[in-house]
Amino acid sequence: MPFAQKFRIPKRPQNPLDYVVNKRDEPIIETVSRAVQNKNVLLAYQPVMHTDSPKKAAFYEGLIRILDETQDVVPAKEFIPFVETLELGRIIDCHALELGMMALSSEPTLRLSINMSARSIGYPKWNEILNEGLDRDPTIAERLILEITEASAMVMPEIVCVFMNDLQRKGISFALDDFGAGYTAFRFFKEFQFDIVKIDGQFIRGISDNPDNQVLTAALTSIARQFNMFTVAEHVESVEDMEFLQKTDIDCLQGYYLGKPQIVPEWTADLYQAHAV
Repeated sequence: MPFAQKFRIPKRPQNPLDYVVNKRDEPIIETVSRAVQNKNVLLAYQPVMHTDSPKKAAFYEGLIRILDETQDVVPAKEFIPFVETLELGRIIDCHALELGMMALSSEPTLRLSINMSARSIGYPKWNEILNEGLDRDPTIAERLILEITEASAMVMPEIVCVFMNDLQRKGISFALDDFGAGYTAFRFFKEFQFDIVKIDGQFIRGISDNPDNQVLTAALTSIARQFNMFTVAEHVESVEDMEFLQKTDIDCLQGYYLGKPQIVPEWTADLYQAHAV
């Protein structure tokens, strides 16, 4: 694949409301469906930083980006809730995994998390992409993290538990996204055995001057510690919040203050610059 196609640069992201207003003549699902069919998809990579060394990435999260015909990014929040129960959602998960496996294969030092829905468990194409990637490069398993949201995990908790146990035996790690959002029944929490929990951003934004969120975040962190789970604070968006969190037991921080999602990841930036000149 030509380098310019591999690193297509979309337009600057719009405010989600602006996007909906500007594109209101066509249902969002049709836009997304056509983009996915044409493979107008890519990953944006956001670093997850060590709390005690916030310039050092522990791993990256690969965030799916879908582009319409004008190369505008379709805001994820505008379509994810609608495709969750559709096959379109499974196809999007397949594209995300395929792009993630390619990135892991091309960069042997990379550790990467990829989002998936619990509904993609058992989807033939998704499993085919995973198995082919692992067969091609056995080191990928220990560098791959699969992220599942609380809401998705609770749709089919028993199946999620079996699925996780099978892949953890291969070396793959799992992260529970949006921890604390209120979906997880604690009777399942111990059985899930996630490796990582990502504390929901509603508790992190403005935490430096919000005593309630400080207490709630400490409680969530304590639960994770009890089950030997690695912790990540999501949506760290200010120096005050970062400095507060550095005084806690949270392992890693993620958010725009520490690093925005980048279409051209830093490990390929020099190569892109060379080709762009």
